[in-house]
Amino acid sequence: MNKRTLYSIIAILIVLGVYGYEHFLNEDEKAEVIRNGENAKGETNEYFLPTSTTGQIVHHEGYSLSYSEPHEQAEWVAYELKKAHLSNTNFKRPYFEIDKSVKTGAAHWRSYKKSGYDRGHLCPAGDRKYSRERHDETFLTSNISPQKHDFNSGIWNSLEQKVRYWANEYDGVFVVTGGVLIKGLGTIGEEEVSVPKQFYKVLIDINSGNPKMIAFLMPHENSSLPLYEFVVSVDVVEALTGINFFSELDDVIETKLEASSSYKGWSFN
Repeated sequence: MNKRTLYSIIAILIVLGVYGYEHFLNEDEKAEVIRNGENAKGETNEYFLPTSTTGQIVHHEGYSLSYSEPHEQAEWVAYELKKAHLSNTNFKRPYFEIDKSVKTGAAHWRSYKKSGYDRGHLCPAGDRKYSRERHDETFLTSNISPQKHDFNSGIWNSLEQKVRYWANEYDGVFVVTGGVLIKGLGTIGEEEVSVPKQFYKVLIDINSGNPKMIAFLMPHENSSLPLYEFVVSVDVVEALTGINFFSELDDVIETKLEASSSYKGWSFN
């Protein structure tokens, strides 16, 4: 074997060694993210997390979610919006990133490209302006769902603003939100991300005296109707989604609150 051949073999071995080491580090890093996703509660009040119909709950620092692989999005995203979280700070919007904590693989942001749909946040970036890290965390692809632009920037945005108003009025609320994921939905992208026909948002307030709940169910269309026209009982949302909300509450209280479609006690001024 001449020296040139020997040097070539050594060079190849070095390259393979470096690649293998980097691959090991990347896999180890990914495993650590997944471990954190499974176990870290972060700021989310775990007591109020809904049940998961998919068995894949991921905890981030500012919110938790249950990922639905068949629909390539979260069936629900849950988080506490405290009065102290409300902020007018404006951070630069980051690029969307794939959520590495989703074991089955979260949808790629490219699935939304040229689809005609917005990358609609479930936990809004506007609810996490108290920290750059928490704000940027909302730009993970596990936290988005395809939304028509006029819906996303219209009636849905109005509801998100109203939730912030209530968080300020009632010293915090706990929020669960998502699209109604059922069979037969249209899809976008090569990964076939489902496009929900309805979106829901369920809130509970336990900070202003007696606990109260309110639930919204909205068709995936913009509307000029007042928000209270979309109020339904939590039971209605549970029947549509198969999700059990607030199961850790006392059964008597849970049954009473979830059956009511009254919005008494929730200011719509």
